[in-house]
Amino acid sequence: MSQAAACNPFSDEYSALIGELAGKTNLSSPDQLKLLVERVSDRVRQLEVAAGTDVRQYAEPDRTMLTNALLFEAYHRFLAQMDQLILEQIQDGDSPVPVAFAGEALALLRRYGFSATESARYFAIFYQIRRAYFFIDRGLIGVSPCLKELRRQLWNSVFTHDIRCYDQWLWNRMEDFSTLLLGETGTGKGTAAAAIGRSGFIPFDEKKGCFVESFTRSFISLNLSQFPETLIESELFGHRKGAFTGAVEDHQGVFARCSPHGAIFLDEIGDVSIPVQIKLLQVLQERAFTPVGSHEKRRFQGRVIAATNKPIEKLRASGQFRDDFYYRLCSQVITVPPLRQRIAENSGELDLLLASIVERLTGDSSGRLMEMVREVILKTLGKDYPWPGNVRELEQATRSILLTRRYDGDHRGIAPDLRSQLLAGIDAGAMDADALLAGYCRLLYERHGTIEEVARRTNLDRRTVKAYMQKRKQA
Repeated sequence: MSQAAACNPFSDEYSALIGELAGKTNLSSPDQLKLLVERVSDRVRQLEVAAGTDVRQYAEPDRTMLTNALLFEAYHRFLAQMDQLILEQIQDGDSPVPVAFAGEALALLRRYGFSATESARYFAIFYQIRRAYFFIDRGLIGVSPCLKELRRQLWNSVFTHDIRCYDQWLWNRMEDFSTLLLGETGTGKGTAAAAIGRSGFIPFDEKKGCFVESFTRSFISLNLSQFPETLIESELFGHRKGAFTGAVEDHQGVFARCSPHGAIFLDEIGDVSIPVQIKLLQVLQERAFTPVGSHEKRRFQGRVIAATNKPIEKLRASGQFRDDFYYRLCSQVITVPPLRQRIAENSGELDLLLASIVERLTGDSSGRLMEMVREVILKTLGKDYPWPGNVRELEQATRSILLTRRYDGDHRGIAPDLRSQLLAGIDAGAMDADALLAGYCRLLYERHGTIEEVARRTNLDRRTVKAYMQKRKQA
């Protein structure tokens, strides 16, 4: 039970543990979890009658085991209310909404022997856990192995690999952990960043009966490629009135607007110049910044998430992306997989995404419109269309088909599918070992974005991987 409570809910380990604890392997995962929650709740009620559930009266290791069980039970008791709170907060926007069930939840935790401070913190972590699950699960739809792995990594970005470690040492220290998202344009890096940024720890204010901040304002996104070089520093750090021509009033940059419980998403980080990289590096190291035209240093307490659709290894090798800046950003590097990989791993991925997009655009969940869109796509583009614009292109294709019942695809600049080339060469018996390994290394690099990940997956060293990729390039 303790192991399951601490486990990443998007991992295979969690699914196996829940199935084992529920004792009903023939049930779906949600039904297994429901059965387990009922069993734990029954055991807690029995214990409350027989010996009491005040954790302070128990010695170790029973105290720790009981604590985990009680927190598991309390969290699931208020699951529906927390889901409703999330929806209400999304609708109401940046003002924190009252939490009607907070008094009941805090009273339960105190009855279990937790102090007032502990109860408030656990309640805030409950809400944080539910938000993280909500945004990761609903924002990143899919059943392919690579998409499941993406969700697992995003959860780790919020709570680390073990939530017990997070609870003990890191719940209020995550601002020092940056995340770098890699992946092609349109894959959903912004959605992944938002899932992290909206899932930070936000304290609960018992006197006001609400959380100190709405998660809707805890995430600030800035696309760096849309600003000229002369304005990027102003957008990042802000400026004082008169700092430059056109600065007619003070302006707060994203670092000033970010709350202590929030995160900044710097999209297209691969497009910024070396001088801007140096200044960003200083902010990450010193946790302070200076507005343009000012000498006053200001404190930055939020978290940084960055993303690029450019090959980060090439940028580093060419000197366009500083190594020291990369090392400061790469507490965790996550590659968002391209749509073609997701569909190749599980053909049902396309149907799930189409159903979600059609329902969001039209409100129809019957499946009739989705089937029409799917039919046009398969008839016009075929099942092996590589989707160079990824999920963003799929959304636009759906809009086009709903309007005109037609979508011709984007065939400009699409290189022959590398996977198809490799399979054709294997079938024809026309590839030697070097060519096969070179192609495989290139395929892995396109999917995962770093030489290190290719080396790990092929069990080769980095130099060998680079050599094989160079052979593929020359071929």
